[in-house]
Amino acid sequence: MTAVKEAVDNALDATEEAGIRPDIYVEIREVGDYYRLVVEDNGPGITKEQLPKVFGKLLYGSRFHKREQSRGQQGIGISAAVLYSQLTSGKPAKITSRTEGSAEAEYFELIIDTDTNEPEIGTAETTSWDRSHGTRIELEMEANMRARSQLHDYIKHTAVVNPHARIELREPGLDEPLKFERATDQLPAETEEIRPHPHGVELGTLIKMLDGTDSYSVSGFMQGEFTRVGKKTADSVVDNFRDRHFGRELGWPARNGAPAADVAADIKNALREAVSNKGADATDTFAERVANSLTERERTSYSQLVDIVATVAEEVGTDTGKTFGATVRENAVEAAWAELTSFGQKGVDENGEDADLDRLTPTLYELVDDATSTRKDDAAVHGLAERLAERFVALGDDGPNRMRLPLDDLKTLVHEAADTTEEYDDETFGDTARENVVEALWSRMVTVSADPPNVAEIAGDRDTASELLEAMRETDILSPPTDCLAPITAELVEAGLRKEYDADFYAASTRDAEVHGGDPFVVEAGIAYGGDIPADGSVELLRFANRVPLVYQRGACATTNVVKRIGWRNYGLDQPGGSGMPSGPAVISIHVASTNVPFTSESKDALASVPAIEDEIELAIREAARDLKSYLNKRRSMAKRREKQDVLGRILPQMADKVAQVTGRDHPDIEGRWPGS
Repeated sequence: MTAVKEAVDNALDATEEAGIRPDIYVEIREVGDYYRLVVEDNGPGITKEQLPKVFGKLLYGSRFHKREQSRGQQGIGISAAVLYSQLTSGKPAKITSRTEGSAEAEYFELIIDTDTNEPEIGTAETTSWDRSHGTRIELEMEANMRARSQLHDYIKHTAVVNPHARIELREPGLDEPLKFERATDQLPAETEEIRPHPHGVELGTLIKMLDGTDSYSVSGFMQGEFTRVGKKTADSVVDNFRDRHFGRELGWPARNGAPAADVAADIKNALREAVSNKGADATDTFAERVANSLTERERTSYSQLVDIVATVAEEVGTDTGKTFGATVRENAVEAAWAELTSFGQKGVDENGEDADLDRLTPTLYELVDDATSTRKDDAAVHGLAERLAERFVALGDDGPNRMRLPLDDLKTLVHEAADTTEEYDDETFGDTARENVVEALWSRMVTVSADPPNVAEIAGDRDTASELLEAMRETDILSPPTDCLAPITAELVEAGLRKEYDADFYAASTRDAEVHGGDPFVVEAGIAYGGDIPADGSVELLRFANRVPLVYQRGACATTNVVKRIGWRNYGLDQPGGSGMPSGPAVISIHVASTNVPFTSESKDALASVPAIEDEIELAIREAARDLKSYLNKRRSMAKRREKQDVLGRILPQMADKVAQVTGRDHPDIEGRWPGS
């Protein structure tokens, strides 16, 4: 079963990629104690140089990590079948392949060297072959036919989901071969590989991409290596990365209710004292411009202050010819920062005496009061604001990282302040209140303007790479393009069902593309009802992923779970107990196409439970099921109408006889005057 599946999947991929309508022949023969499997296709053939590697080297996959829809990617399947064949029968794989336009075919007999994972060629020669192009593989292996029904299901379901293919199966015990003719000459749409989407990469993949890129900056890396990332999106990622790597800074209000002129005067005086040997005019101009810039802002962080001082120093230096060097700028920054963060704003307490008022506490009080419930005690809110202010002030009295911390540290700071407030003020700040305070603080803090680490530095530090990955996932980014997908289309889903199931009704739907984890996917559903489909037992469920039937593990598949939770009685099918698999003469087909189908395991037999995909499966089923409901309602209506017609057909002649007797007239001619006559 597994060997057939791998060979047929390869044949379908090869023919479709070459733009050839698939014509696949599968034969199983008993040969002594073994079975001989032959799979032959009309594909483009494999060159003499590539053929040994394709069949004789494990993990020789040409599509591994390619971002486009395909049946297989790992390069394990067919070479693993070759290895199993040689291990159980001791015989080599026999492969014939002819490329289009070649006069003769290439014939190889090979085994896999298990020590080196390299093909060992026993025979290599040219030969004649009646096919003008294609590939044939012949394997002998220890096996059994207990999975005959699953094998037949796989071939039949492959024909359903690939209506453009012709497939023939010959096996022991079959009087005649099973032939599945194609229902359409239309090949699947060609797919195009896309670059990875930022929401779909894992940490290991990101580090590998960072190591391999030619870009120096994070912005260049994002724009050059990912899909749907332009400069604006890259800048957003960089800002989010800065927030994680550097943290955000809390800004201080310059005025905080005080008159702008008074605040500006204090800042000017502090700057005049800090700047020396620049001349009175240049110093006054410098101090005035910095002070005005600070008082016009709602709040200013330390790094913003550094930028403001640098900008003003350049401007005044150009205007006055004076040089405001690094030392002068540092002194100016320290003086202005000390004034902004000083506890020197004078006020009057309740006794009419002067009091030093913390500039930060009033701002934090307003923020906490807005973020928490109105039922909170005012003293407790003020207490939390004071404790937050104390912790922010303690973050850095010197150095460039003042009032700066990442989100996780901010959460810790808020929790510590809230715990202390609860302990001393007997007021509870629950999880929601704390989260609201964190969110309010984070939104008021500003992103640091410092340059982030370059690509090489990020690649060399796993923690920094993880910060970049989190920043990428947090940023809103357009969904990836869907050129990489080739859905069957509703028309051909229905055609595939019509080809293999003789039913009274067919319906199909194809959903628009959606995205999960940065990978686009499309869900399609089809329903066949009535006709020759058995009415006893549960409906037949066909599960497909990238045009491949999922034969095993039906109970572990998300598709099955979705079908079970739908209320099928609403759509005209019986469903004992109101849940579980519906009963009746119906076939339900579900196909999921994606660049990265989420399977439950490496065997790729069942879809994992992913809410986004499950939702689309349910919507696709319901679209087709609504058509089924309409059909069954019409059929029931017609049945009732026919029943009424039958009743009238029996009663009208009797009524005519009675009317004739009562009136004494001739029997009325009612032939053709009642329904059904």
